[in-house]
Amino acid sequence: LRVREVSVHAKSSIWSLLSFKSVDSGISLEESYKMDYPEMGLCIIINNKNFHENTGMACRSGTDVDAANLRETFTSLKYEVRIKNDLTRKEMLELMSDDHSKRSSFICVLLSHGEEGIIFGTNGPVDLKKLASFFRGDCCRSLTGKPKLFIIQACRGTDLDCGIETDSGSEDDMACQKIPVEADFLYAYSTAPGYFSWRNSKYGSWFIQALCEMLKKYAHKLELMHILTRVNRKVATEYESFSTDSAFHAKKQIPCIMSMLTKELYF
Repeated sequence: LRVREVSVHAKSSIWSLLSFKSVDSGISLEESYKMDYPEMGLCIIINNKNFHENTGMACRSGTDVDAANLRETFTSLKYEVRIKNDLTRKEMLELMSDDHSKRSSFICVLLSHGEEGIIFGTNGPVDLKKLASFFRGDCCRSLTGKPKLFIIQACRGTDLDCGIETDSGSEDDMACQKIPVEADFLYAYSTAPGYFSWRNSKYGSWFIQALCEMLKKYAHKLELMHILTRVNRKVATEYESFSTDSAFHAKKQIPCIMSMLTKELYF
């Protein structure tokens, strides 16, 4: 709800209208993030496809499809999207500096190889916690109290999910508050801890396909956690690997959401 531009004289009537709309829609202004800053936010997409030979890591075919799909999706949600291709460890860390004072939120999408707690630059690993630390409340004051979303399409290990058959059927001013420095983060992982993450060379990764589809369908209808739950279900029920190698055939995947958000998030 973008009402910050209205005159002072209209303020009380505008907020009366907002209060009415929030009751009517079931959205509480005090329990949801303020998303009416001049800009929706910055969405950085780090798309690592080609890796240095000494890393031994293969080219991530299909990742450009993911990047294009994400650009379209978040642009439609009014984010400023910046795609950065094939960044080294140093370049990834140096990228994490900006002033977000006029922005409602921040999104960082990481498309790369990975392990548990690790995301790879083109020349080696970067600790995910270190990468995210640039946006903590004590390090990035312009994002304090604002939602910071990290979307991670990468493996978190080498375990494969064989699946199992089922028959289950069908507030107050933030300036006056002291909040934890780790608050207001959300990590949306493509897979559960320790597991392999699947990607199709033609259509992109399962997780990003599902995420973009659900955002396009529900971004203006549902709260973020509800959207991500639908992403989980879509990946879990509609995707299965097909491979001539029996060790990689008929495998499943479930995304994993870790939220430290303190309010509901509506786009």
